[in-house]
Amino acid sequence: MWEKQLKGLHTYDYHYLMKRWSMDQLNIVDAEGHELKLPVVLGDESRHIVVLQFNGTITSPLVKVSSADSSRQEDILAWVENWLQWDIDLTEVAAHFIGSDLERLFYAHAGTPIVKDTDLYYCLMKTIIHQQLNLKFAYTLTNRFVEAFGTKEEGIWFYPTPQNVASLEYDDLRKLQFSQRKAEYVIDTSRLIIEGKLDLAELAAASNEEIASELTKIRGLGSWSAQNWMLFGLGRSDLLPAADIGVQNALKSYDNLSEKPTPAAIHTRGERWAPYRSYATMTLWRSIET
Repeated sequence: MWEKQLKGLHTYDYHYLMKRWSMDQLNIVDAEGHELKLPVVLGDESRHIVVLQFNGTITSPLVKVSSADSSRQEDILAWVENWLQWDIDLTEVAAHFIGSDLERLFYAHAGTPIVKDTDLYYCLMKTIIHQQLNLKFAYTLTNRFVEAFGTKEEGIWFYPTPQNVASLEYDDLRKLQFSQRKAEYVIDTSRLIIEGKLDLAELAAASNEEIASELTKIRGLGSWSAQNWMLFGLGRSDLLPAADIGVQNALKSYDNLSEKPTPAAIHTRGERWAPYRSYATMTLWRSIET
């Protein structure tokens, strides 16, 4: 087992990272010890359990990274820094909103990071599963999906692979209470990946516009899905899912409105938040989370 401490150069609220990560009951979070255990699959498909233990203040954060395979230490450290987006200055992001209509929000929730998923494929599957469901049942379905078709190693769940899911029948997911269409979207998209018609690693290097264009060609994936994959899979900084009910409810509460704002109104308002609309989105969601 090796370990190395990384020092954050910028404000980063790791308490919020742990809180959001704990929303999924399958994730391993020790809130008192400020520790996460993550399933990490590197580019060569090797699997690693990586432990992150945070300390320090949110304005001067530290994270101790540890794992078993010393031969992959540099690869894992690079993965961790990318996952945390450790190089992004969230103080600079907050400064962008000083004098804006969201100024109070950024003062109240300083250092809110984009909390990414650890796997591009699973992030896409989770996005499909979560579409048009309330959050509680959405997590119930994704947990069933992982427990049925993923693998558990040393108490940590590694997510289902596209190979495994592509080999399923629709009824395999219907037994978990997936709708017929949702089962089709999950399995058919996985088959596109196996057939080489959808390369997520390659797509990750494209522009937001190119990604949205490619993903929305796929049956079952709309604009909301593409934006969520770019946000939670890639950590892109300038996305605003205006049709998201959480964003609408957060703005209704923040502005003390009698009704939720429309997506069109949010898009128009959000033009002033560029190029950090993803951080506005995350901070809005945070403002109404219990």
